[in-house]
Amino acid sequence: MTVRAFVDEHYRHFNAGVLRRAAGTLVNHLEQGGRLFLTLAGAMSTAEIGRSLAQMIRAGHVAAISCTGANLEEDVFHLVAREAYVAIPSPDDLTAEDEVALLERQLNRVTDVCIPEEEAIRKIERSLMDVWRQAQDDGESHLPHRYLYRLLLSDTLRTSYQGDPEHSWLLAAAERDLPLYVPGWEDSTLGNIFAARCSQGLLSPDIVLSGTHYMTHLMSFYRAGAEPLAFLQSGGGIAGDFPICVVPLLHQDLGEIDVPLWAWFCQITDATASYGGYSGAPPNEKISWGKLGLDTPRFNIQSDASIVLPLLFGYVLDL
Repeated sequence: MTVRAFVDEHYRHFNAGVLRRAAGTLVNHLEQGGRLFLTLAGAMSTAEIGRSLAQMIRAGHVAAISCTGANLEEDVFHLVAREAYVAIPSPDDLTAEDEVALLERQLNRVTDVCIPEEEAIRKIERSLMDVWRQAQDDGESHLPHRYLYRLLLSDTLRTSYQGDPEHSWLLAAAERDLPLYVPGWEDSTLGNIFAARCSQGLLSPDIVLSGTHYMTHLMSFYRAGAEPLAFLQSGGGIAGDFPICVVPLLHQDLGEIDVPLWAWFCQITDATASYGGYSGAPPNEKISWGKLGLDTPRFNIQSDASIVLPLLFGYVLDL
């Protein structure tokens, strides 16, 4: 039984039913020539979402991705240092003293797995410093993800892969030159490292373009779109709010009238609606902001994205 057949048979009601309806309408959207705009919050790369997302990218279903700086870098960390990652079978049982012991071993915990400082983070830092310095010497400025694309498409890391390249969504994106949007990149580990090297005078901040450059690029991307775009929001936060705002920006701030709304919307979140929170805000709230329309298909799956996204992608790919 394929994932699609399994979901169609067993996911009938409640959140399961929402997943089935969202998956079916997304397949219809793609079969009618539409494509998918995906947002990634949380730590989906460390959750190894690349195992299914890379397939979606290579199948041509994904038009662009907006992600946090953490998701951008953690896919590459895992690709080069998979064997040094340390699993934590029972994270709920950890004491504060256990956490100190992990710190002393230079193991950065993300729920039930630890990213190794030296083998992952510092290894990529050393490689990126060469790329950043070369850009500085050449008088170049690029968006943050372009430097990781450049690194992945060179031969610098290829011989040191420990993860399966087929499971790297960022490598798949680099190979297709997929548009990426990484708002707030500065708060990521590599963003912190870049800022530190700038403060030391080793690099110039000018070599990395800003969130405003990402937004203006997104405006051009959205205007030029030849196909309807479905918006799939995994989690919330800046990764979701940044790209969805391009529609009211074009309509309300630039007065452009021939700009379509997002053609389909689904969010996956375990947050509940609260006082002004974005991650748990229901889809219909976005209508009042001019982000979605009255007739936009809207789905709200209140569940764990690390469970739902692979199911949704598996349904689309009919695995």
